[in-house]
Amino acid sequence: MSLRTEKKSAFLDGMRLGIGPATAGFVLALSFGAEARARGWGFGLPILFSMFAFSGSAQFTLLTTLAGGSAVAAVTAAVLINARYLVMSLALNDSLQGGRLSRALQAQTLVDASFVVAHRNNGEYDVGRLIGASATQWLTWVSGTAIGVLLSPTPDLMHRLGLDVAFPAFFVILALDELRRSSRALVAAVLGAAIAAGLLFVTAPGYALLGATAAALLGVLPEKGGEQE
Repeated sequence: MSLRTEKKSAFLDGMRLGIGPATAGFVLALSFGAEARARGWGFGLPILFSMFAFSGSAQFTLLTTLAGGSAVAAVTAAVLINARYLVMSLALNDSLQGGRLSRALQAQTLVDASFVVAHRNNGEYDVGRLIGASATQWLTWVSGTAIGVLLSPTPDLMHRLGLDVAFPAFFVILALDELRRSSRALVAAVLGAAIAAGLLFVTAPGYALLGATAAALLGVLPEKGGEQE
């Protein structure tokens, strides 16, 4: 099999494997588009935001924090919540191919589900799969946002369909998976929730969200000998 054929096969395989997370992403994007429209973002801005940001966590965080805090708090929260990509990028770096520009463009396709799909048993990453999985998710993310903006379902309909809890549920699933593997993560989650709850009595939700991230500093403490991350 030629190198070109292998790359094409990996890309198509990635697109197929990306259908599952893309379907879930479509529901989240629909919710984001509707919520952004309801908060006065208009028609074009939410769609452009989804096209270029392509990060549900950062987009929802920015949308929520802007409603309850300053622009600085919103941007800071979005940056913090996407900081995980720094670690993921380091892991992916050796698997990227070509020159600097090519490697930089490949890295732009990095999202959570694609990172998992691209992982090989030998610790390396299949860039073709990464790009394919992200392509599928990008299409459903942008189209879902556009449909959400255009249809602009009412909050009551969103509630009946359960779309208002889709994104929080998505993060709960990610959090539960991490909590099962790390006792430190459990402590950080409880501490972060306590900090956020306390700050809600004295400040806006956006600042409470930022304050809760202080619990993540537990990650810089030395590990106990027997703990497995």
